[in-house]
Amino acid sequence: HPSLTMSCHCADETKYAVVEAVVAEYQAMAASGARILGRRIAEVITVNGARVALEDGSWLLVRASSNKPEIVVVVESTRSADDMRDLFRQEVRPGLAKRPEVGAYNQEI
Repeated sequence: HPSLTMSCHCADETKYAVVEAVVAEYQAMAASGARILGRRIAEVITVNGARVALEDGSWLLVRASSNKPEIVVVVESTRSADDMRDLFRQEVRPGLAKRPEVGAYNQEI
């Protein structure tokens, strides 16, 4: 159950630093055994942002856009469309919303 590609505004001058902070946060979560919606983080792939793989095969991606002042977000659930929405609404969106550099999304699920 893949999401559509969502992008939130973030100035070109700050988007890479924001994504670096998000990467560090997910790496720390994985190292400490933290869970996302009850699932263990299986791996954090840090090529071009953070692709966080969960133990059930679901994943989330946060990366800086290469050509726009935006941060790109995609989530996918192996469980259900509702779970896919929860991964965005309960995990990714709140994590980015706590950063003042991050603005409105072009679209949301």
